[in-house]
Amino acid sequence: MAQQSSADPSKLTWVGADNGAASTTSARRELYLKLFSGELFKGFQRNTIARDLITKRTLKNGKSLQFIFTGRTSSEFHTPGNNILGNTDGTPPVAQVDIHCDDLLISSAFVYELDETLAHYDLRGEISRKIGYALAENYDRRIFRAVAKAARMASPITKSSFVEPGGTQIRVGTNDKASDAYVPASIVNAFYDAAAALDEKGVSGEGRVAVLSPRQYYELIQDTSTNALINRDETGDALQSGNGIIEIAGIKIYKSMNIPMFGKFGVKYGGGDTATSPNLTDPGNSGSFVSDSMGDQEPSTTPSGQKTVNDYGEEEKFDHSCGLIFQKEAVGCVEAIGPQVQVTSGDVSVIYQGDVILGRLAMGAAPLNPAAAVELIAGAAVGAGNNAEF
Repeated sequence: MAQQSSADPSKLTWVGADNGAASTTSARRELYLKLFSGELFKGFQRNTIARDLITKRTLKNGKSLQFIFTGRTSSEFHTPGNNILGNTDGTPPVAQVDIHCDDLLISSAFVYELDETLAHYDLRGEISRKIGYALAENYDRRIFRAVAKAARMASPITKSSFVEPGGTQIRVGTNDKASDAYVPASIVNAFYDAAAALDEKGVSGEGRVAVLSPRQYYELIQDTSTNALINRDETGDALQSGNGIIEIAGIKIYKSMNIPMFGKFGVKYGGGDTATSPNLTDPGNSGSFVSDSMGDQEPSTTPSGQKTVNDYGEEEKFDHSCGLIFQKEAVGCVEAIGPQVQVTSGDVSVIYQGDVILGRLAMGAAPLNPAAAVELIAGAAVGAGNNAEF
């Protein structure tokens, strides 16, 4: 029988308190958790863009959070001798919007206990980043669907003889073809129409943003290299990498694969050039990332009719959607948990000889001020059955 020797844990590359090496299982797990957490947060922050573009609050000790939305007020001339006790028309009107926290969102991986496996930093980093990506992807998809929903809604403020503006849909192009969504001149015109609509509805010009699909964004870059839509400071490699378009009509532009796009997320391939399909060629092996799924929950209500889960809509609700323009007041978001990381230990790890690494997040989003939301559509006229509420 061949002679065997035991491994010396101190020779592994775990940094700890014991002379530079984490020589106990608990110490290694503690360090692993810290490193994993850092990689997950980096992955999440890199891939979510929606988190900083809307109104976000932290939810504590409850299932929902109230957002108070105040409409505009009026001015009037004072009559000498009259008491001043607020405007005679009762303005400003106020509405309450309840935003609920959705079910717990998780992404996890099982890691075998062998020290040499845990010491492979490349593998650990790859797993942690992918979990962060998964959480960020779902986060953004819910936010962007909520923006599209806001663009189709009336104001939550209801007051006799006083009407607050609601959401807006802007058509890209004039043909009954979804391919209009990728025509640069049509996109630019839609931006100016959207900016005018937001101005006319009294929405602040500060913090206006747009989110387009990557293909739309790159079409703009190719077509606008000789006009003012390109930042002249971005040249050479920077421009080729997709940077350069800073804004149109004062609206800062982002690109994302997580906006609703003709019933999918980010892009829709094939189908011919129809009202709901832009006839884009599938590059092949595109996988299931481009889909309509985000782990949808069934909307539910209490016996009294109060919502308990936010409704983000189904695939058919976005057959003509092709971009979003909004200001941060358009959508409210509540975060109850995270993103956070948890790792199994103790008896569980002994039984399975490994650890489950879990990333989790609990949040919810819903329309707040519809007037601040614009949905770009193509392939149909506004109001032609494509603006139904969810």
